Amino acid sequence: MGLGGISIWQLAIVLVIVVLIFGTKRLKSIGSDLGGAIKGFKKAVDSDEAKPSDDSQKRLDSDDDDDADFPERKKNKSRSA
Repeated sequence: MGLGGISIWQLAIVLVIVVLIFGTKRLKSIGSDLGGAIKGFKKAVDSDEAKPSDDSQKRLDSDDDDDADFPERKKNKSRSA
């Protein structure tokens, strides 16, 4: 058994059919286009992670550790029934 119940022979047959339908030249161009797209995506993600935004940097550098100010609630006396 291979991947998810598909044997290696079934994968080989599917690969041969795909090569016969599309041809090796077209598969090569599709592969290079897909590789270029993945490379561009990784480059964009890495550049976004490298530079933090100014807003997030201001929040990190903030020395203001106070909690939010909420008005005091009056304590209600419990009523006995």
